Amino acid sequence: MKLLVLATEPVDADRLRGVLPGDDLDGAEVLVVSPAVNESAVAFWMSDSDEAIAEAESTAQQTAAALREGGAAQARATTGESEPLLALQDALATFDADRVVVFVRDEDAARYREDDVVGEAERRFGVPVTEVAG
Repeated sequence: MKLLVLATEPVDADRLRGVLPGDDLDGAEVLVVSPAVNESAVAFWMSDSDEAIAEAESTAQQTAAALREGGAAQARATTGESEPLLALQDALATFDADRVVVFVRDEDAARYREDDVVGEAERRFGVPVTEVAG
């Protein structure tokens, strides 16, 4: 299975396994994408993205390492655009995922629902998308 994981905070293998049918993580090829999210609109407009990119890189690397240790055959990490749909679009242009799992922080949940990230991603990309809040 080829699995795309979108996460703004580190995720471990047990948490991911909890939303996958069966043991789909075992032997999976995983691409972890962590959006470079600015903490405020002011930071965005000031183009202060260095901190957001560094945090995204750290999150993606930690998650990929945890997934490799947890049974994924391959797990690589990358950063993505701050907008979840753009991050998914960019990743899916080069990674032909069978499934997408989007981990949403509580403070971002309203925005993800307002933008209908899961529904829009499924319509645009034709890949099953699971949202995990919390």
